Amino acid sequence: MEVRTRAPGKIILSGEHAVVHGSTAIAAAIDLYTHVLFRLPAPSENHESVELELKDMGLVFSWPSQRLEEAFTAIDIIPSTLETCSPDCLKLIASLVEEKNIPEDKIWLSSGICAFLYLYISVHRFKPAMVAITSELPLGSGLGSSASFCVSLAAAFLSLTEVISIADEKNGWLTLNKSNLEIVNKLAFEGEKIIHGKPSGIDNTISTFGRLIMFKSGELVQIESTIPLRMLITNTKVGRNTKALVSGVSERVFRHPGAMHAVFTAIDFISKELASTIETPATSDISITGRENKIEELMEMNQGLLECMGVSHDSIGAVLRATAKYKLASKLTGAGGGGCVLTLLPTLISSTVVDKVVEELESLGFKCFKAQVGGEGLQICYG
Repeated sequence: MEVRTRAPGKIILSGEHAVVHGSTAIAAAIDLYTHVLFRLPAPSENHESVELELKDMGLVFSWPSQRLEEAFTAIDIIPSTLETCSPDCLKLIASLVEEKNIPEDKIWLSSGICAFLYLYISVHRFKPAMVAITSELPLGSGLGSSASFCVSLAAAFLSLTEVISIADEKNGWLTLNKSNLEIVNKLAFEGEKIIHGKPSGIDNTISTFGRLIMFKSGELVQIESTIPLRMLITNTKVGRNTKALVSGVSERVFRHPGAMHAVFTAIDFISKELASTIETPATSDISITGRENKIEELMEMNQGLLECMGVSHDSIGAVLRATAKYKLASKLTGAGGGGCVLTLLPTLISSTVVDKVVEELESLGFKCFKAQVGGEGLQICYG
């Protein structure tokens, strides 16, 4: 029994940080994926462990099925599908991960491996299994890599049960209906909790359902793009402390409540106008160009307001200056303080210009990705 799954990463088109203070934000799936290959071996194969292979890093972790069963039986706690991992259960899982002696420079992987073990055991208990993971998403850069990881794992594990069923096929990949997607999303969110503590749930929702969503004060509304949106995503490779950046914005609100309220109000208008622009039907190349110009202006305004919040960075500024030479609009995406920057690639831009922009950015030590915005969410393939 074998299944492959893939789940996309995400970008925030507008409203990051401000959404915490009640403004509207727009997020979208991108066609960069985490891929999972999951196999339950036949009894004749004599495979007696749960094995996780992180192909991109050349790492393999394995737990004998009997060791797992004995460990969980000893504390009389076995996680159930769609239930939050209890503190005692998480403590046991963490100890099982610690036994693997993860390399010091990769210790940050621990929480993700804990999430893997929880998701697997909550669905398949202690059956022997082989799981291999690859990803097109840079880790820890604000593109939703952990959510993509959890969604693709949750879908793979549930796909070899009777809990979910396939709905449709597109280009060789199978999709799920809404109710089944909601089950996957709920399980993936439990994995995200293990990795992040108190995630918003936005990242795993986008990775599961795909497309674009507008969200405000906990309410999500899916929006449909009527034009193709392409972005150049530049990873500055500068790590950032999301918690510190969020805290810094809150401190500015405390010091300058009136000014910051005006900033958040402006961003709310930008997000709503962006949603309206994306959803407006296009009737010609001219109207598409006009809408792209409007999106560029909204991105530039959003970036200016993010700078007012104090969440930009010298590396982000370097990307803005480099893309501005080619009259392209850019903005940070996510927490800021480094991380990734979005640059809209207009429909009529030549590949030669794009190549020049990428060459210049990568000469500065950055890494670039081209991505289609607002595409499919979770997809599955059997066999």
